[in-house]
Amino acid sequence: MIRVLEPGALTTVQDLGRPGHLRYGIPPSGPIDRQAFVVANRLAGNADDAAGLECTVIGPRFVTETPCALAVTGALMPLTVNGTEAPAWTTLLLKPGDVVKLGAARGGVRAYVAFAGGIDVPSVLDSRSTYVRGRLGGLDGRAVRKDDRLALFPAPRPTVRRARARVIPALDDEPEIRVVMGPQADRFTDDGLRTFLGSAYEMLPQSDRMGARLRGPRIAHARGHDILSDGIALGSIQVPGDGQPIALLVDRQSTGGYTKVATVCSFDIGRLGQVKPGHRLRFRAVELSEAQHTLREWRAALDDVLEEAS
Repeated sequence: MIRVLEPGALTTVQDLGRPGHLRYGIPPSGPIDRQAFVVANRLAGNADDAAGLECTVIGPRFVTETPCALAVTGALMPLTVNGTEAPAWTTLLLKPGDVVKLGAARGGVRAYVAFAGGIDVPSVLDSRSTYVRGRLGGLDGRAVRKDDRLALFPAPRPTVRRARARVIPALDDEPEIRVVMGPQADRFTDDGLRTFLGSAYEMLPQSDRMGARLRGPRIAHARGHDILSDGIALGSIQVPGDGQPIALLVDRQSTGGYTKVATVCSFDIGRLGQVKPGHRLRFRAVELSEAQHTLREWRAALDDVLEEAS
């Protein structure tokens, strides 16, 4: 068992999500930074889809009530065990009574905590992920609160390992996010498309798990910003009438009636989700064939992300 002493700004239980229900208006949810989440689970000796915590901006403080193991990845949140600094991206073995704290993020936005065995909460529509707007999954569909107790599935003590340096993100101040243009790129002027690909856009504080709201030079439409509502894919970048882009994320709506200038490549969703409010990013267009090749490489790289800790 884990007892929550301080919940942090927004801490939710997530697994790899509940695909297949968007047609009914239920988003997949799950972690925004999928790579960091998967690496955390592997460090804890879990299957990739075991339920863990996504911690936003400021992490939680909790006490272990039984021996356990965990790993923390993702955003650069200061990590301590009993007040002593502890390494992220590494398997940590804990004793009963150990107090773990994740501080305010110094880089990035979202950190992930995986516990050996995974968090034991009821599965809803084949997933333990929390969808707060729909009050679904996780801990009664809500964020973690003070004094919550998190049960863990039984698990053997994992091997102590660490993530290879190449999978730990740099968390750049102005990352380049790769996109495939469309599906309504023809609804924008040539100048509008050049503006989109040639400008820096600031992440706004109104951003959340539903979408990343951005501010920058206006992206001009050629034939209006409204379309007949159609499906929203992960990473779809809508541009409403004000010309400011919104990139839709894991808690997105199922359909929308604004033109979509491009779609963020799935392997860069995590990088987008780690851009702090007030920081900027840029977009770079890639061809579909390049995106597919990069995705295959990204998936293959996840097969060899751990090494023995010294």
